[in-house]
Amino acid sequence: MTVADIGLIGLAVMGQNLILNMNDHGFTVCAYNRTHEKVDHFLANEAKGTNVVGAHSIEELCSKLKSPRKVMMLVKAGAPVDSFIEQLLPHLDKGDVIIDGGNSHFPDSIRRAKELEEKGILFVGSGVSGGEEGARYGPSLMPGGNPAAWPLIKPIFQAIAAKAPDGAPCCEWVGESGAGHYVKMVHNGIEYGDMQLICEIYQIMKEGLGLSEDEMADIFDNWNKGKLDSFLIEITRDILRFKDTDGKPLVEKILDTAGQKGTGKWTGIDSLDRGIPVSLIGEAVYARCLSALKGERTRASKILAGPKKGGYSGDKAKFLHALGEALYAAKIVSYAQGFMLMRQAGDDYKWNLNFAGIALMWRGGCIIRSVFLGKIKDAYTNNKKLENLLFDPFFQEATSTAQSSWREVIAFAVGQGIPTPALSTALNFYDGLRHEMLPANLLQAQRDYFGAHTYELLSNPGKHVHTNWTGKGGNVSASTYDA
Repeated sequence: MTVADIGLIGLAVMGQNLILNMNDHGFTVCAYNRTHEKVDHFLANEAKGTNVVGAHSIEELCSKLKSPRKVMMLVKAGAPVDSFIEQLLPHLDKGDVIIDGGNSHFPDSIRRAKELEEKGILFVGSGVSGGEEGARYGPSLMPGGNPAAWPLIKPIFQAIAAKAPDGAPCCEWVGESGAGHYVKMVHNGIEYGDMQLICEIYQIMKEGLGLSEDEMADIFDNWNKGKLDSFLIEITRDILRFKDTDGKPLVEKILDTAGQKGTGKWTGIDSLDRGIPVSLIGEAVYARCLSALKGERTRASKILAGPKKGGYSGDKAKFLHALGEALYAAKIVSYAQGFMLMRQAGDDYKWNLNFAGIALMWRGGCIIRSVFLGKIKDAYTNNKKLENLLFDPFFQEATSTAQSSWREVIAFAVGQGIPTPALSTALNFYDGLRHEMLPANLLQAQRDYFGAHTYELLSNPGKHVHTNWTGKGGNVSASTYDA
């Protein structure tokens, strides 16, 4: 009997919570899991008293879905997604929709969209952000794929999504093919950068200013009432205030080696492939890699010299304001780099990406949600062809205002020997971008000197020339290309 509006495969925490969210909004969901006992347990416990129905086979799942069928998967990325697609295909008709809501790598989504389109099935690869709480009460959803699927899933997706402060759903169609999972990948990369920036500010407060966890929590609490208002600032405050059973801050007892699941790395690799300098996300990934070398760092701490630490002798209140300004400016750069990368991918894949819509989707429900994203939405609403976020008048003014504080903070950290890879690379990018002339002229001369790689002249760009720098190298040049 066809009773369900949508089917959902995968009853881990995210899947269960998303089903309950859909049920709360009036949609009947058919739940399926590879382990049938999990379906029965879910129906008898978490889903008891709801309209959720269950299935013990893929065939039964599809038989209970209204036409056109809509099936969403929340399973491990990679082979499991392809396996479930293969199991679904014999039981679906042309025009039915398969939605992958896992953390799939976008090239897989591009492939799946193409393969399924050839079979008449509409594929959607959707980023889902917000963790288990977001899934239950309102995630940020980033669907992309076959555009014909959007009218079919839009009522469900926009109903269950988080709502921005103005009531707009944090879900909009992202673009074709693998655009949804691409945007989610960049979201996760920015998340890496945001977290690393906050951690560097924390270390400056702790090591450079000698502040206690409670003092730091009060500062983050104050920042969360202004332009730095965000989910990550909010949880940092809560973490710093959290005490273990002995009354001491729990955060001080946590091993300082960071884990990662690969989405930040994917963003960094993709940025290198596209030639877009997303340096802040790259440094955030490398910072996690360095943290994992705990044994080597412990040995290095005993033998490698650093500066003599004297602490901060100036006006602490003034310096804390500078810290907030530095964090804000670096965040702007992080988002500017992320949007640069998405713009290039949009051009490469001919995706019609809606940047204002993407900023809107990230205003609620997701990990990087913040008041700051409203300004990004405004920037792209005011100028849909905005070349760079830093060119928007609001962000020009914001970085200009924060600039002296930003430099002061990094100079202090360098003097104290406190690493600030993300804060520093953000400033280096900003300074590099605002330089009309960079020393790449010398670099090109070096490449031509040792490899006859040629260069262009300022007076005649577009024409590649070679110089016999030593008089012995000859006049034959190498082929000119960019890898």
